[in-house]
Amino acid sequence: MAKNIVKRCKTLGISPATMGYTGSSKSETIRHSQSDVRRKQSEYAVHLKEKQKVKFIYGVQEKQFRLAYEKAERMTGQTGEILLSLMERRLDNVVYRLGFAMTRAEARQMVTHAHFTVDGRKVNIPSFLVKPGMVVAVKESSRGHARIKANIETNSVAQPPKWLALDAANMTAKVVAIPTREDIDFPVEEQLIVEFYSK
Repeated sequence: MAKNIVKRCKTLGISPATMGYTGSSKSETIRHSQSDVRRKQSEYAVHLKEKQKVKFIYGVQEKQFRLAYEKAERMTGQTGEILLSLMERRLDNVVYRLGFAMTRAEARQMVTHAHFTVDGRKVNIPSFLVKPGMVVAVKESSRGHARIKANIETNSVAQPPKWLALDAANMTAKVVAIPTREDIDFPVEEQLIVEFYSK
């Protein structure tokens, strides 16, 4: 599984660390990405690859991604930046960003298994969008879950993004702001995605 993830990362020109997989050389990914540039790609292929990259990172299917794009398009502001913000605000991504899970795939599974609450209410929908002021917490009955406890310990030195305020001791976090473009920590040209859907 991890081998396939790493292979896909190389194809898309991203670091496996972006997916939560450590131990792979970032320079290998960059070298592969540069070799892709040398091969002539059509404009369509370049736009498609950027869309596939973001879908792969956040683990969403085409229908979900298209709906998120259409929602972003209806909102005021830069469509590409709003789309990335919507992806960041997904509950499965929030769980990953907080260090409760090692990968977004693991976070998605944990959310589906109802290990988390939002404002005290159980939420088992990975695509649930958090808003500023909401409190995400490990469900009381899941606080002894070995995997979650191990993940929190492993990620204890890592800092969550500034739009999330983590209280690791109590396994809770508050959403303090809407994530901005500066909070996206992987290389992406979101305007290419907008151009892809605009054609």
